[in-house]
Amino acid sequence: MTIELKRAYEKPSAKDGARVLVDRLWPRGINKSDARIQAWLRDLAPSTELRQWFHEKNSPEFFLEFRKHYLQELNQPAASSALQELYGLVGKNRTVTLVYASKDDRQNNATVLRDLLNGMRKPPTSSGPARAAASGRNRARMTKP
Repeated sequence: MTIELKRAYEKPSAKDGARVLVDRLWPRGINKSDARIQAWLRDLAPSTELRQWFHEKNSPEFFLEFRKHYLQELNQPAASSALQELYGLVGKNRTVTLVYASKDDRQNNATVLRDLLNGMRKPPTSSGPARAAASGRNRARMTKP
């Protein structure tokens, strides 16, 4: 199994294998037929709130915090279901290319997903009041200037 990353604005190639768009929004100016996307897993993308927070910070030092919050978001039912779909695609294809629109090729949601696929099987989950309290504290911290 090989997990590749490719910016949506790069030309598709036969070596890409199954191309999976992992952004919530379709990349601007890209024709759907030319993109050769096999699956568009919108629910794998970070929430709008998290994406905007990370974009506003626009600094590599915030990537670890973004990654932590993003992995927590992957525990939500819709994202978890999309993640299982991605695992299925990885199991069926020799090569899977995660397609993203971000200008930063080293620190984006696709890199987190690639690391997840190459290392961890699924983000750890927990339930109950501790998770809810932690989630509320994290959101409050994210929104503070």
